[in-house]
Amino acid sequence: MIRDPNDLQRYTASERANHWVVGICFILLGLSGLALFHPALFPLTQLFGGGVWTRILHPFIGVVMMLFFVVMFFRFQRLNHMSPTDWEWVRRAREMVNGDDHTMPEMGKYNGGQKLLFWFLGLSMLVLFASGIVIWRAYFSQYFPIGVIRIGALAHAAFGALMIIAIIVHVYAALWVRGTIRAMLYGTVTRAWAKQHHRAWYRQMTGK
Repeated sequence: MIRDPNDLQRYTASERANHWVVGICFILLGLSGLALFHPALFPLTQLFGGGVWTRILHPFIGVVMMLFFVVMFFRFQRLNHMSPTDWEWVRRAREMVNGDDHTMPEMGKYNGGQKLLFWFLGLSMLVLFASGIVIWRAYFSQYFPIGVIRIGALAHAAFGALMIIAIIVHVYAALWVRGTIRAMLYGTVTRAWAKQHHRAWYRQMTGK
């Protein structure tokens, strides 16, 4: 697909691939995790070849997701440190939700909401990975007392649910802000999009 040569590159091919691997793993983990969480959702195990295969594959997919997320975390963590301007953006986020984003603080590559989501996902991944190791019955759970395993199971379920909600919000926001999805499909955004939503980054990229 031919793109305007004046478009700005937001993500490289490797950054997009990294993101999509994490995203696909998350979808698989969400479906398999829900299938194992409640009997009413057990039919979802058919997507993975049945209950036994779902239980086997879930933790291994989790390891793959964690490895790629760590790469993504260190790629982007420098760009996600909160500044006073970011906190102001968060306080005024309702204005943007109401469609009045023309007077919002100028944002760099990521706005305050995206940065908070980044750190929340980092915390969630850490908790999910640690608790997943504790409750991984085939390899590690025998090394932990039953009380720790129960706490691990509770933490795993709680943070898994919170992460599903956070990702739903993330996807909705990407769909709601027109022109955002193409950044993860093609790696570029229009100059008008950048100027409206991330003006400080637009200035940095164009020198204007």
